[in-house]
Amino acid sequence: MNRQKQNVALVLSGGGARGMAHIGVIEKMLEKNLEITSVAGTSIGALVGGVYASGNLNAFREWVKTQSRMDVIRLMDVVISRNGFIRGEKVFKELSQFISDKNIEDLPIPYAAIAVDIKKHQEIVFTKGKLKDAIRASVSVPTVFKPKLFNGVELVDGGVLNPLPLDRVMRSDGDQLWAVDLNADIPYKQPKQNKEQENVNENYRNALDFINEKWSKYFKSGKQKSSGFFDIITMSVYAMQMKLTEIAIEKHQPDLLVKISKTACDLFEFHRSEELINYGKKQLEKALLDKMKES
Repeated sequence: MNRQKQNVALVLSGGGARGMAHIGVIEKMLEKNLEITSVAGTSIGALVGGVYASGNLNAFREWVKTQSRMDVIRLMDVVISRNGFIRGEKVFKELSQFISDKNIEDLPIPYAAIAVDIKKHQEIVFTKGKLKDAIRASVSVPTVFKPKLFNGVELVDGGVLNPLPLDRVMRSDGDQLWAVDLNADIPYKQPKQNKEQENVNENYRNALDFINEKWSKYFKSGKQKSSGFFDIITMSVYAMQMKLTEIAIEKHQPDLLVKISKTACDLFEFHRSEELINYGKKQLEKALLDKMKES
């Protein structure tokens, strides 16, 4: 007798390159014959969720695994301005091959992406309209990506107000609410690197130092600071998102919470995708095991 699949409403948080762990979580869920009946995401969670709903997760995974640090830097399309230092055109042109040109309402499962109207300080939930527009708005990290202008409104990353949108995913009878938190306050032990990887890491850090230097000069106050402007912004965003995530989890109590360490990688370390995908699989297994022990 075939056992009926467990239906899951899946919620994917924001967290930059750590979002590659979302891929591992989804792949492990499918291996376990679980049915993802709806998905909601913020920022990188909206991207991975949208790629999955489009049916292109495998192709996206294979592409992102080929990206080196320098490939990622070349896609950044850096411009130092007060609106953000990444235009976004290059990276989204590359990503368009994995994102359906369909409207959200035509996807095979209900989907929601979260963005924020930065002028009115209001959460915007995309459940219809062009999937590409929804994702572009949701990933627009303030001061990093230039905001998405949508119908005359400047939209930024949904993580500003709702980094783990447990209240925005479509629910159905008999489903379970599962969430992946990319900002968990747990330790992370990175696999041992070879010499070539260490050299690439140093080159990447040098590139970020260059951005910090240029941006700090743009906003210079005459005093030398211990942290670069980009680092300060990143740490501030993480602190805010952690607190908002804690509140969401406390309020909505997901049936399963997959925890991804906030220290697993930096915002743009997509060159470590394979490592993070495997980490996502491991953490899903751990969450399931912990749940079994509790029951």
